[in-house]
Formats: sequence, structure tokens, C-alpha cells
Amino acid sequence: MALTETQDIADHAASTADGSENVLSVRDVTVGFGSKIILQDLSLDVRRGEVLGFVGGSGTGKSVLMRTILGLTPKRSGSISVFGHDLSTANAQERKAIERRWGVLFQQGALFSSLTVKQNIQVPMREYLNLSPELMDELATLKLELVGLPQDAADKLPAELSGGMVKRASLARALALDPDLVFLDEPTSGLDPIGAAAFDSLIANLSSTLGLTVYMVTHDLDSLHSICDRIAVLGNKRVLAIGTLDEMMKNDDPWIKSYFRGERAMRRV
Repeated sequence: MALTETQDIADHAASTADGSENVLSVRDVTVGFGSKIILQDLSLDVRRGEVLGFVGGSGTGKSVLMRTILGLTPKRSGSISVFGHDLSTANAQERKAIERRWGVLFQQGALFSSLTVKQNIQVPMREYLNLSPELMDELATLKLELVGLPQDAADKLPAELSGGMVKRASLARALALDPDLVFLDEPTSGLDPIGAAAFDSLIANLSSTLGLTVYMVTHDLDSLHSICDRIAVLGNKRVLAIGTLDEMMKNDDPWIKSYFRGERAMRRV
């Protein structure tokens, strides 16, 4: 039976809910470009309500996996299920209802340069909702408040914002439709330590207060220490390990050991 409402999808997910419900399940996914295989038979689960940090060496495919989940990069095999529904078999209406429940913050913000911050936040509203301009303005104002931006940022263009403000404006757009699942691609990259710590705190607070599930691609050790419930490590085209920070610290895989217990990592202890 086709799903015609966002609520239908929510009900399906709730019907199998327990303490370890997976909001996102990736099974045996392979992704490649030409003859080059980037990910091979990769599997990963993201639990409802957790902040999952996804780490790996540069060029290993962290962002490729996120883009594949979002449908921006094709996979060669495997399955991806979100809210209990296989994206490969979802029809257009079902897919739209699923996408309505996630938000995305890309690495460089990906704000439309010719639109104001308010207009950028309203882009998902225009695509998925049928709201009056007045109501969209009110909702955009609420999202600005939610991410800690001043109201005078609403009518500024992205070029007029600092790097930290661009990140927050992009997060406000990701939250425009009150999503259940948020994808963050290197959210603290390019920020100074104070700005990065403030952004981490914002993510932690939003996750707690809104009940968000967060999938976060990151290189930031401080983010992993401060806000992640679990960490997944990508290497050799698959997930090498997944677990808590304490479990990562005890893992003897050479790359994991170097990343979490190497000289640079130990400086922060």
C-alpha cells in the first residue's frame, strides 16, 4: 500500500520501535566512480535520538556515503532504509514524505548566494509545504532564534555573514521543516576553536530539546569527545568499527589507534 502522508511513514517507524530502533540502516552498499570503488559492502545503523560521529581518513568516502544516503550519488548495490522504508523501492510520493523528515547541512553551507538568509531558510518550505508568505516569515524568524542568529541577519545575503553565521544560517535551513533526522557534513570546519565549541553546544542542545537524530561527518576530535553518543570509523571502504568513545580508545586497529590515541589526540587530554 502506498504511503500518502508523512504521518504514514512515522506510524510505520513507530510500529517497530524499541529501545534500539534504527532510524537509518545501510546494508552492503557499494559505491564507485568508473573503475574506482569508494565504498564496498558497507553497513551502518544510526539509532533514534543519538548523535553519531562518522570519521575516517581524507578521501575515504565519508561525504560520498552521506550523499549516497541522500540520493545525490548513485550506489551500485546494497540497500538504504530510512524510518523503516527502503529508499530504492519508495515511489516518488513516498520518497518526498521521507525527505520531508530530514534536514541537511553541507560542508560549505551551500546557501544560495543570491537569496537572503530568510529566503534560504524558506526554500524547503516552498518545496514541501503550502504556506502563506506571512507564515513562512514567522517560521523563518523562529528558526533564526533557534540557532542563535540575530533577527537582522534575516535580510542579509550569505556574503555579508561571518563563517560562523553561515553555518548557523545553514543549520536554520536544515531545521526548516522540523526534521527528525539531521545530516551534518563537517559542521565545524573553518571555525575557530571558540566558534566550533559554540556550534557543538548548539547541536547538543538542539538534539536534546528537539529529540533529533544526528548523523555528523567530522574530523573534529573535540566534537567527538563533547557531543557524540557513538562513533563510526570508515576505512578500507567499509565501517571498521562503531561504538562509544571509550570503545574507540581501546580499539587496536592501527588507524583507529593513531587517530584516537596518537600524539595530536593526546594533547587534548
